[in-house]
Amino acid sequence: MIEIKAQNIEKKYGTKRVLTGIDFHYQSSVLGIAGSNGSGKSTLLKMLSGLLKPTSGNIFWNIDGADFLPKAISPYLGFAAPYIQLYEELTVEENLRFLVNLQKNSVIEDLNALLSRFEVKKFRNSLYGNLSTGQQQRVKLASTVIKNPSILMLDEPGSNLDEKGKVLIQSLVQSFREDERMVIIASNQTDELDMCDHQIDLNNLKN
Repeated sequence: MIEIKAQNIEKKYGTKRVLTGIDFHYQSSVLGIAGSNGSGKSTLLKMLSGLLKPTSGNIFWNIDGADFLPKAISPYLGFAAPYIQLYEELTVEENLRFLVNLQKNSVIEDLNALLSRFEVKKFRNSLYGNLSTGQQQRVKLASTVIKNPSILMLDEPGSNLDEKGKVLIQSLVQSFREDERMVIIASNQTDELDMCDHQIDLNNLKN
């Protein structure tokens, strides 16, 4: 069971208030963070993941009975976002192996399955930087699950993907739901928010 609790979160950049009065408490589910461009979706996602600290307020995680602050959840987290980049000078396979310090031979079957699942197996020896934006997004999605995380965070996951790619996202989210893990999706796309069990609408600043 995964729990996330946010208490009176506020974020300022200088004197500019980006988010204020964010309160919620959810257990294992698919949570959507909705809002127009500039509403603070990515900022909130970064705070939940530990990439940013809130100006005030508290965020707590509980993973299978153990309490964590956001900065400590990295071993349990898969995160795909436009601002999280892989290494352009490495191949697709090198990027994935680097992420978890994989040992050759012991994981090759799992890696093959992962590459096939996200339909990037034929690009395994291609430099990541030479791929199209859609192909790069597929590799990013593959990178989020290679560690079998308990928590999955996706920021605008369908960007640059075709319809087949969007179906892959739906399948990925559903697998986390069935395993009672946690998915948090930041998006302003209706089809992505429709996958969510709960939504926080930042346009209204109410959960």
